[in-house]
Amino acid sequence: MLALLAALSARTQQWRYGYDLMKETGLQSGTLYPLLMRMADQELVEAEWHAPERPGLPARHAYRLTATGAVLAREATASAQISGGRVATA
Repeated sequence: MLALLAALSARTQQWRYGYDLMKETGLQSGTLYPLLMRMADQELVEAEWHAPERPGLPARHAYRLTATGAVLAREATASAQISGGRVATA
C-alpha cells in the first residue's frame, strides 16, 4: 500500500489509470485493484469513469487521492522514512 500511496501522492491532482499505477508500483492487478477499491470505500481515493480517448476503446476508471488520502500518504511516507522502511517510488 505504501508504494501505491507514494505513486498517487507524486501527482495528487492528476487522475491516474490502474494500468499506469501497475507499471509504476510493480503491483499486480489482483493486488492493486482490491487496494484501490478499499481505499475508495474509505474515501482515501476518488474514482471516476473517463470516456475513451479514441472511438472503439472502452471507458476507463481513473483514480486520485482525496485530501484525506493525501494526508495519509504524507504521514505514511514520513513514518516509513523515520522507521527505516522503504517506500517504493518509480
